[in-house]
Amino acid sequence: MPQTTRTDVDVDVLIVGAGLSGIGAACQLTRRAPEASYLVLEARADLGGTWDLFRYPGIRSDSDMYTYSYGFRPWSGPRSIADGSTILRYLRETAREYAVIERIRYHHRVVAAQWSTAEARWTLEIEVSRVDRADDTRTDSIQMTCAFLYCNTGYYRFDRGHSPDLAGLKDFAGTVIHPQHWPEGFDVTGKRVAIIGSGATTVTLVPELARRAASLTQVQRTPTYVAALNSVDAHASWLDGRVPPRWNSRMMRVKYIARAQFIAIASRLWPERLKRTLRLGAQRRLPPGYDVAASFQPDYNPWEQRLCVTPDGDLFQTISTGQARIITSTIERVLPRGLQLANGHIIDADVLGKGQTAPARWT
Repeated sequence: MPQTTRTDVDVDVLIVGAGLSGIGAACQLTRRAPEASYLVLEARADLGGTWDLFRYPGIRSDSDMYTYSYGFRPWSGPRSIADGSTILRYLRETAREYAVIERIRYHHRVVAAQWSTAEARWTLEIEVSRVDRADDTRTDSIQMTCAFLYCNTGYYRFDRGHSPDLAGLKDFAGTVIHPQHWPEGFDVTGKRVAIIGSGATTVTLVPELARRAASLTQVQRTPTYVAALNSVDAHASWLDGRVPPRWNSRMMRVKYIARAQFIAIASRLWPERLKRTLRLGAQRRLPPGYDVAASFQPDYNPWEQRLCVTPDGDLFQTISTGQARIITSTIERVLPRGLQLANGHIIDADVLGKGQTAPARWT
């Protein structure tokens, strides 16, 4: 049972979560309301959220950094699509620059929040994990109050990734890995790997693991639209040294915002044209005769679900060289050494990688 000790901590604002959104909110408070008192509550041991938690091979953003970064601290890195460690460094530097580091309380998990109209305050019940000298962890329960509660906790659980109960999974004789909990130093060299999923995590994992695996098969229930995007922007490279770095970042931010808005509008107005553009973009990067529709043509319009990005077309290149293949089918059951698919295919595998973090229907 938790030990109960009441601590009166009252601030103007409590921010829950020290990831990209939480750090951004704290920086904006520092910039725009320096008189306000605030704390950032983080259940984990460090800041960064997704970019600190995820350690799987090739971890990167699937959004361009000119728009994914903070407007008040423009992105100045050479790559528009950045790897996870670079993004985490950017977050740490931003948090230090705006003195957010001093306001973060780690190992603070919010378990309840109650609003009082009479007092115009939130009261939060918080579990605080502490490690004593014997390396034993104990949990204390404390109370904090605030006038404004701002939650920045994301949409999936950090402590336990989504893991559906596939038939026969317990009988699998190989290694099952979830990308949220990738074992440090795990090597797929010489192993037969099957990645289950079709989202951004899968699109990242496939090219990275295929370099060392004996074979790699991506198994997807339905296709996803995938577009190639240059990891280094040619305009930004040309402007580098010709204009001040901050101007360069600002111009690139405007460019990418405008492009994203145009694509979103085009998806609604001319969905068939955009489908054709995406299909032709994939065809140009894949071998002649490749069944693009089966692997990259879902039954919904572009941007009705999220569109995936492959930097410099690395996923298409991996498939073209034969290092990886995509099979679209549902999973009938897991075998001791692979997967039995509904279409009759049997996928031999020593490693099963679950390429999704959010809940999804698998079969």
